[in-house]
Amino acid sequence: MLESGQKIRYGKLIRHTSLRQKTISYNDFAKRQQQARIASNGRRRASLRSIDIYRLLSPYISIRFLEQAKAVLPLAIYLIFFQLLLLNRAVNEPMMILSGLMAVIVGLMLFMEGLNRGLMPFGETIGQNLPAKVNLPTVLLISFLLGIGVTFAEPAIGALQAAGSILKVENAPYLYVLLNEWSTILVLIVGLGVGLAVVLGTLRLLYGWSLKPFIYGALVPALGLTMWLMQDDELAKVLGLAWDCGAVTTGPVTVPLVLALGIGIASTAGRGTGALSGFGIVTLASIFPIIGVMLLSLFVVTTTTPEAIITAAHAFHAESAHTITWYEQSPWQEILAGMQAIVPLVAFLMLVLRFILGERLSSPGIIAYGIVLCVLGMIIFNLGLRYGLSMLGEQSGAFLSSAFTTLEGVPSSPLYVWSVGIGIALVFAWVLGFGATVAEPALNALGNTVETLTNGAFEKKLLIYAVAFGVGCGITLGVVKIIFALPLYWFLIPLYSLALLLTWASTEEFVNVAWDSAGVTTGPVTVPLVLAMGIGLGNAVDAIEGFGILSLASVGPILSVLITGLWVQYKIHKKRKRNELLIEGEAA
Repeated sequence: MLESGQKIRYGKLIRHTSLRQKTISYNDFAKRQQQARIASNGRRRASLRSIDIYRLLSPYISIRFLEQAKAVLPLAIYLIFFQLLLLNRAVNEPMMILSGLMAVIVGLMLFMEGLNRGLMPFGETIGQNLPAKVNLPTVLLISFLLGIGVTFAEPAIGALQAAGSILKVENAPYLYVLLNEWSTILVLIVGLGVGLAVVLGTLRLLYGWSLKPFIYGALVPALGLTMWLMQDDELAKVLGLAWDCGAVTTGPVTVPLVLALGIGIASTAGRGTGALSGFGIVTLASIFPIIGVMLLSLFVVTTTTPEAIITAAHAFHAESAHTITWYEQSPWQEILAGMQAIVPLVAFLMLVLRFILGERLSSPGIIAYGIVLCVLGMIIFNLGLRYGLSMLGEQSGAFLSSAFTTLEGVPSSPLYVWSVGIGIALVFAWVLGFGATVAEPALNALGNTVETLTNGAFEKKLLIYAVAFGVGCGITLGVVKIIFALPLYWFLIPLYSLALLLTWASTEEFVNVAWDSAGVTTGPVTVPLVLAMGIGLGNAVDAIEGFGILSLASVGPILSVLITGLWVQYKIHKKRKRNELLIEGEAA
């Protein structure tokens, strides 16, 4: 049946057509009108109900939420149950910590999605087009500046400021001033180290240089400066921070962006297609910041004294207790920190893309959406870091000492005989390191690369367990260092000297894998958790400072992977000799 409006249109159609065309029936006309209406509706914008939007987005969001939850929740649950069952201590402020952990998960989910949508296209576009548009010095300058920018955008950098607020100024004045008054300069120095690493790593990819000379050239000065600083009692307290800064730099922003840039440049030049493309930049980005922080500490010594630092810190705290500005309060502090981390980096990338390369982004709307997610994710992550991970880590570290020593506010401490309590603390540290590493997504990706690189000789599972074992041993040594108040250089100098010796004996492939494996173990969850735990434990046992655990957690996998690599090499050599003997026997 035709509606009234359709009947009028049908009448007009009949009046303006020939007799032959007037044979069209009412039913045919109604059928055509229905088809036209359906086609028109198909061209209109679809209107979705709230339930439809939920059904479309929930699978997408849940997958990304679970990716981050798998990295955060197992560690948090492990710490909570260890605290409840073995230390017999309830979690302080559980609802705040739970809310903070959820904020960490949501913040990382948004940040990683924004990183893929908003920042990674910049790195890929610049890396592919930069060598063709400008000369090599300009390429290296932009790479250097990018290295600085990504350091400020690294989520784990915020853990350094959080660690500074926990530290007691009387214990380590120079360390305190670096983490508080000089915190921005400290991050800048770390960024300069990363920038230099990106430049040298890019040159290495361009010219196919071996990684070994770079390791010797960077690590020998780092060990030399370590021996210099350890001569001064106050400067020796900075060593843990300096070596831990090398672990903080290799996170989810730095690694993918600088690798995308470096590999893009090398591929454009025809040098980035080899199996080892991409290795080495992460290694150098974890060594050069160590040198930079130690040099900065030597400069700070010339500007002030420990007594002046302590006096100024007490005066500042007395004044700030009455005059706290709005931007120093939460959540404004986290909001400003999130914007300061992302916005300058994005502005730099846009300037390079628009004015140096003359390129335009293919999907500006999606990239803008990704940048907004990055900023929002960083803000939420910073809030979760302050009220979740850092609080839980510090609390667990402090209560850990009640297993073997008297802790104020904890009745019946120590909970165990001294030797048993120490053993429980060390087992706790090893399991924490091993479990956190096995759950690290970046390690699985590295395992796939290594298995392909070695034609299956170095299996993915073997690499994961080797790295996790090394991290567990490294964190355990860090706890030993804090509990017994041992100097960090007692561990660093012999362990890194052994690493240099094993590097000399290993092939290029295993050297690349081993030294880069240290970078994938220190993510945005592990770094703040381990830092807070170390400082909490250090304060509980009256240690001078709680840094150094991350540095030992980095050298551990280097040694374990190099040793495993030598064993794999031995197996390959033995198998080859056996095959040669079989061939000779058949020929005879």
